[in-house]
Amino acid sequence: MAATGNAIAERRDVDRRALPDEVLRTETPLVLRGLVADWPMVRAAQDGPRAAAGYLGGFARAGAPPVAATVGPPEIDGRFFYSDDLRGFNFRREEVPLDVVLRTLVNYVDDPRPPAIYVASTTIDTWLPGFRDANPVDLGPREPLASIWIGNRTRIAAHQDVPDNLACVVAGRRRVTLFPPDQLPNLYVGPLDLTPAGQPISLVDFAAPDHERFPRFAEAMRHAQVAELAPGDAVLIPSMWWHHMEGLDAFNVLVNYWWRRAPAWMDTPMNALMLAIMTVRDLPPAQRAIWREVFEHYVFAPGDATDGHIPDASRGVLAPLDAERARRLRARLLQRLNR
Repeated sequence: MAATGNAIAERRDVDRRALPDEVLRTETPLVLRGLVADWPMVRAAQDGPRAAAGYLGGFARAGAPPVAATVGPPEIDGRFFYSDDLRGFNFRREEVPLDVVLRTLVNYVDDPRPPAIYVASTTIDTWLPGFRDANPVDLGPREPLASIWIGNRTRIAAHQDVPDNLACVVAGRRRVTLFPPDQLPNLYVGPLDLTPAGQPISLVDFAAPDHERFPRFAEAMRHAQVAELAPGDAVLIPSMWWHHMEGLDAFNVLVNYWWRRAPAWMDTPMNALMLAIMTVRDLPPAQRAIWREVFEHYVFAPGDATDGHIPDASRGVLAPLDAERARRLRARLLQRLNR
């Protein structure tokens, strides 16, 4: 990989059975060396890809639906990306039974130019019931979404996720490259509404950056944080940090946990961004400036000047939101959008 960066901060003293709250609330990335090294999954992977695949297969639920496998030709060198015109992609998706994916990956382990194969963000409790009980981690009162990622040597372009993320490497080695959220202008992000896997991605090829086409990427790399993770290691990726994920071995498995520091009824801010693009971005500059102040007043810096002069019972959407108020607000927005 051509890109380099600064080392991610590390800790080696964290017990997965009692993860400190200050660790889980970190605002900057943190590598937790050996956090899940004692997991049976990690121990099985020490005996090689076949043993790792066999361990996972032991949890596969009979009659489970197929998983979504992302497959690309050897020529993409593991980089799942767009087609040359950015109107399509360089891979295809197939619905395949999980056991078939595992066998296929094992069969290609010794192939120097295999097809790129990746099963992304697959819900553990649906496809591998019992795995979490056998390989536990204590996240306190959080109720995370637990997912598994299985593949060979693949490269997932830099992207952001709204939830906080604890990513545990359990088979194969993985390189992670992270950027603070403020590096958005320097990462040359592609389309918002046509994405390889749901999130907008950087168009820069980290293995061979085109600095003539993407000159600001050099500045992004000055802020990058990088770590190579071995089986048993984990990394905490705070909300909205950009992350590029690279599987370095012929058989890689990652288990991750996502949670938000917000009520479950809150919608993703990406919806607000899309609406703002539709309703604000193309206004005349003077009007955009006015709306910037309106958003600051009501959204980014609310205070007594926002609603202190309105009786509590009459504040409507300016009052603290809860599930019921959010439901009514969502219905009102849908009514307006569909008129």
